[in-house]
Amino acid sequence: MATVTVNGARVHYERTGSGPALVLVHGTGSAGAAVNWGQTAPRFTPHRTVVTPDLSGTEATTDDGAPLTTEGLAAQVLAVIEDAADRPADLLGFSMGATVAAAVAALRPDLVRRLVLVAGWAHTDGDAYLRSLFTLWRDLGTTDPASFGRAVAMTGFSRDFLNSIGRDRFEALIPNMPPTPGTLRHIAYDLQVDIRPLLARVRAPTLVIGCAQDITVPVEHSRALHAAIPGSGYAEIDSGHVAFFEQEDVFVKLVTDFVDQSTTR
Repeated sequence: MATVTVNGARVHYERTGSGPALVLVHGTGSAGAAVNWGQTAPRFTPHRTVVTPDLSGTEATTDDGAPLTTEGLAAQVLAVIEDAADRPADLLGFSMGATVAAAVAALRPDLVRRLVLVAGWAHTDGDAYLRSLFTLWRDLGTTDPASFGRAVAMTGFSRDFLNSIGRDRFEALIPNMPPTPGTLRHIAYDLQVDIRPLLARVRAPTLVIGCAQDITVPVEHSRALHAAIPGSGYAEIDSGHVAFFEQEDVFVKLVTDFVDQSTTR
């Protein structure tokens, strides 16, 4: 276990494997990196040093409980890169983590070699669906924790995937993202995020990955990120929001093929 202190927060991260650094930034939820990357990270470690930070709002990182901002979360990832990685690092952000990773690449292009954004979005307020979904999560999280977990599991995966795993495995997904105070801080961040002013400043070669059956962050948001980041590439996986669970082999190949390229831009 390692920590780095950033603006009063003690940010936890794990570092495994060997080779060039690949930093994986998790999405919404107080369980953080362990739930997002516990299954997938080992697929990269034979040839990569995989670094998985836990941002403020997770159980592993302590801070003052203040509202989360893009700049504050980006500062945490930057500090982890400086502390743990052979710089510059390849950087991958999922969902909420995609908004943070894009900001990191925009603010400190010297620290990001290649950038991958998975199931991300640029701003919430302009989309009534996205704003309403995060509002529903917030309200259920404060009034009905069991329904909150069910709603998150329903929207996190495609219908085909949920039907394929059976009732017992679906029910086992529900506790994975409990509505802790940290999770609710993440949702408050999701409701107000707007990284549009930063996207034109991204200089790292970038791959945006959208999820065709995503009903958490509809795939149009990934397509919009691709359009807003100069020179970015785009790929789409036929899955729900959590593509690395539903289509792990496809996800790992896309990421590996992209980050293994030499950087010329």
